[in-house]
Amino acid sequence: MQIINSLSFSQTVSVDLGDDSYPIWVGKGLISQIGGLIGEQIDSPSKVAIIADARVAELFGDQMVKGLKPVVNSPIWITVPAGDQNKSIEWFMRVQDALIEHQLDRQSVIVAFGGGVIGDLAGFVASTYMRGIRWIQVPTTLLAQVDASVGGKTAINHSRGKNLIGSFHQPKLVLIDVETLDYLPEREVRCGLVEIIKHGVIMDESLFELIEQNLSDLLSLKTDILIEVIAKSCRNKAWVVENDEKERNLRATLNYGHTFGHAIETLTDYHQCRHGEAVAIGMNCAAQLSVNLELLHPTDLVQQNRLLQAVGLPLNLSDLSLESISPEDLLQTMYLDKKSSRGTLKLVLVQKIGQAKIHQDISNSEIMKAIEMCRKAK
Repeated sequence: MQIINSLSFSQTVSVDLGDDSYPIWVGKGLISQIGGLIGEQIDSPSKVAIIADARVAELFGDQMVKGLKPVVNSPIWITVPAGDQNKSIEWFMRVQDALIEHQLDRQSVIVAFGGGVIGDLAGFVASTYMRGIRWIQVPTTLLAQVDASVGGKTAINHSRGKNLIGSFHQPKLVLIDVETLDYLPEREVRCGLVEIIKHGVIMDESLFELIEQNLSDLLSLKTDILIEVIAKSCRNKAWVVENDEKERNLRATLNYGHTFGHAIETLTDYHQCRHGEAVAIGMNCAAQLSVNLELLHPTDLVQQNRLLQAVGLPLNLSDLSLESISPEDLLQTMYLDKKSSRGTLKLVLVQKIGQAKIHQDISNSEIMKAIEMCRKAK
């Protein structure tokens, strides 16, 4: 895995997985070059289906069609409404129906064009249609660019838990065009930064410090630092995926804050908070638990939470008026998480900024104590 300076205002990160290797392009104005970049990676597709967020299709549809001209003249558009509630079996079947109706075959390609919901849904469709066809990620939210688009995890939600139905299916190319972020609401930019901060907390102190030093420019979407931070974050995730593609052990560290966060999303039916906000609260819970168990020095907890607050993210359930969620209910929902094993929760806890470890011997009472400490602002 390496980062290579290439086109003007762009970098590439390679994900080295043998026959399933692929590049991640990070830059500005890349959508207009997508056809040429696809041509470098795969044979000419018989058909191209774009599964897109409806708003993204409206904003960037013409640019995408022009960019795809080198490989296809008339791509098929399938639009899905925004919202995590649409990452569902119902929309999975609707998209499959559309692919069958348009007679896509095994030489066809799916382009996921939107945020994490679209990437997860489109990837799962690609992994199952005709037992698996090629697909390409074009994430348009910061959160998706640094997290969901890299690593080949695909999934839809179940009413009892997030991402419980899914598969591993690596894309052939990830194209990250930072111009799409200019149209992103400020709240979504903040939610994307939480995943970059997470990478810093669990494995890269220098990335954490880079965010601290350039937070104002990142929040205002300054191109150069944005590309640098996104590429660095993708580089960290690529290294983890290369060493543990199917999440046997190491890759589970990327779930820092997510076991708590996914449970919060499930209990609020994916409506009352954004994924990034739930993860921020989850990171506070996990760090507080780390302090309680004397794994983490309290000053590191303060440092993490100070940065999360500076970004404008919640730390406690009460910050989003969710303090009615009880520790008992949250813990029970956490046991439905994919990372639980044989009735035991696997939790990612922090030892210091830049270093984390998986633990699965923590008592329910200790977990509930940490949750209680994160229900209301102190």
